[in-house]
Amino acid sequence: MKFTLSWLKEHLETDATLEEITFALTDLGLEVEGVSNPAERLAAFTVGEVVAAEKHPEADKLQVCCVVTSDGEKQIICGAPNARAGIKVVVAQPGDYIPGIDVTIKVGKIRGIESYGMMLSEREMELSDAHDGIVELPADVPVGARYIDVRPSDPVIEIAITPNRPDALGVAGIARDLAARGLGRIITPEIASVPGEDASPLAIYLAPDVATEACPFFVGRLIRGVKNGPSPQWLQDRLRAIGLRPISTLVDITNFLTFDRNRPLHVFDADKVHGPLTVRLAKPGESLKALDEKTYQFDGSETVIADTTGVESIGGVMGGLRTSCTEETVNVIVEAAYFDPIRTARTGRRLKINSDARYRFERGIDPAFTKAGMELATRMILDLCGGQAAEVTVAGAAPDTSRSYRLDPARVVSLVGMEIPRAEQVRILRELGFTPEDADEGTLQVGVPSWRPDVLGEADLVEEVARVASLTKLEGKPLARLAGVAKPTLTPIQRREAQARRQIAALGYNECVTYAFIDQEAAALFGGGGPEMQLENPISSEMSHLRPGLMPGLLRAAARNQARGFGDLALFEVGQSFQGGEPGEQRLVAAGIRVGHTGPRDPFGGRRPVDLHDARADLEAVLAAVGAPASSGIRRGAREWWHPGRSGVIGLGPKTVIGVFGELHPKVLAALDVKGPAVGFAAFLEAVPFARSRGTTRQALALSDFQSVERDFAFVLDAGIEAEAVLRAARGADKALIADVSVFDVFEGAKAEAQMGEGRKSIAIAVRLQPVDATLTEKQIEAVSAKIIGAVEKATGGTLRA
Repeated sequence: MKFTLSWLKEHLETDATLEEITFALTDLGLEVEGVSNPAERLAAFTVGEVVAAEKHPEADKLQVCCVVTSDGEKQIICGAPNARAGIKVVVAQPGDYIPGIDVTIKVGKIRGIESYGMMLSEREMELSDAHDGIVELPADVPVGARYIDVRPSDPVIEIAITPNRPDALGVAGIARDLAARGLGRIITPEIASVPGEDASPLAIYLAPDVATEACPFFVGRLIRGVKNGPSPQWLQDRLRAIGLRPISTLVDITNFLTFDRNRPLHVFDADKVHGPLTVRLAKPGESLKALDEKTYQFDGSETVIADTTGVESIGGVMGGLRTSCTEETVNVIVEAAYFDPIRTARTGRRLKINSDARYRFERGIDPAFTKAGMELATRMILDLCGGQAAEVTVAGAAPDTSRSYRLDPARVVSLVGMEIPRAEQVRILRELGFTPEDADEGTLQVGVPSWRPDVLGEADLVEEVARVASLTKLEGKPLARLAGVAKPTLTPIQRREAQARRQIAALGYNECVTYAFIDQEAAALFGGGGPEMQLENPISSEMSHLRPGLMPGLLRAAARNQARGFGDLALFEVGQSFQGGEPGEQRLVAAGIRVGHTGPRDPFGGRRPVDLHDARADLEAVLAAVGAPASSGIRRGAREWWHPGRSGVIGLGPKTVIGVFGELHPKVLAALDVKGPAVGFAAFLEAVPFARSRGTTRQALALSDFQSVERDFAFVLDAGIEAEAVLRAARGADKALIADVSVFDVFEGAKAEAQMGEGRKSIAIAVRLQPVDATLTEKQIEAVSAKIIGAVEKATGGTLRA
């Protein structure tokens, strides 16, 4: 929707600046998409006078003109058909920018003759699309004057209209909103009836198939003896400013009222209409050549206006070419009607016609303004074209749109969150055209105006008050708090979930949110897919089962990313996995996968494939973040979807598993179309015990002043003995002195068996002893070493390596 500032001020008396008006429009919900000032792009152009024009010696359609400009006489070559001596024109001189053709003028040579400028058309100045000749100015315009001083222009404002605001498709409606905001006073002229000078000979009929809904109201008027021709300059300028091309006075009047009052109209050449006008549904197979000179075929669903010869107009969309008005038109029929919005939208969509009339009718114009719109059009036609108007012919009646809703001013304040006095609410509603009246218990009964089809309840009334009062005035207020220290709102497991999510993200993972439903094949790969996990009514075949873990969704996401060229990934998710279909048969899991390499390509060798040690480090970091005990042990026992030799579980004792990590099994990766290497981890957050103490402080760091002692031990064991068994036995030898035990060497394979016997291997461990009370003596060290050797030999059956 476009309009000029001066146009707006014909409806709104205001001292507000352009910036204040545009800010208020956006704040009211009429978003300003742009403001353009033609004066800025036309400021360089001046008035010139053609004093001589001769045919170009080398071109039939060009003339060599002598033009008096602000810089004296200039030779300008022009190809416009109306270029001639004695006319005042708009001149662009070398160095001036022409916006309509995006060119900066230079001194040029055309067919051997130099040209020192250009005489402009309306299209070249972006005033309209007219390009059939140069602009001719009145004879009394002084040579050398700026064009913008001769024909002043004002800023053009363009706003976006949401489909629920048809009232804002007229300048008068926009002014109404601004007046309610307090930016001025409405001065829209009152509409006076134009009495007919004689009885109307015009006959109009509404067919039964349209009278109840498609077109319940039709107003027509015959005006004789009009003189059609170019419209007045003020009307042409107004239409050009918003991008419309002036056509003739009669047509320009209908276009003007469409934008000024949101009242689409149509004029027929009465001498081309045969018999009465009938509003009916089209007959299948009928056609019409419309004003856009295209022929449209009807299927029987369209509302049309027809005479005895056939269809003359598409109701609410576009008129026909045969009965259109020309300069020879003497008698006209003016039509103002109300067409059903839904049928109009369907007709325009099916016929692929976009017109200003359709744009308004399909959003819902004011049915009560139909007859008033006819009076406005009649007065403008009589004033600008002359003629004699007959009585108005009316068929049907305007639909009854009267309705009212109860509004509680106190509830408006509570919903909006802003103190708006009752009197101010009443003022706003009255300014917008509503009729608030006092009702019971301090409430209001608010009548809705006919031009607001979008207001359908109390909530809409609240919105009207809020948008005019301006939501920019809202102030942030903290919620009321109870006295004392506020109790925590998150449960311990919710806090643990947040801690895990934050830690994994800090490790460089990207979070995924996948469905809890997966296909049966993927579920079977991870120990699920049974009938107890199947949904009775799945969304699709790919979401038929509850997921037994988070790995299927993460691997599917990795496969999709790899298919799009992203090979190195780190993805995680925190959510529920399901072990059965009954309540409680689920657990909270934090899972992540790494695919590809540890980083981008590195010419210095820093890039390597991910491995199980990356997954282990990530899992241990997550478990530490959620408070898992540091004494957690690692052992074998990962399920079959993990690599059997490159995976492990972390547990508290032999039964409680709090995490699993390792490489994914190659068959699982192949089944899910994931290109390896791929490693992952899963932390079972609910299995980690919560701290018994509820205090927020940590234990004091205990440091010893005495030197620690390290001793190495190597044991010969059966090849099937795991290193964890050796570590566990060594730690238990003396818990008071032994601070740390770690493996630093494993010697196994053919060479080891050759030295130590078949089926044997060697594991070397480092033990750090940390005294607390006194420095250890050699005797104490030997005693602890003997305990370590004895504990390991007893637990594993191994012997100390010589």
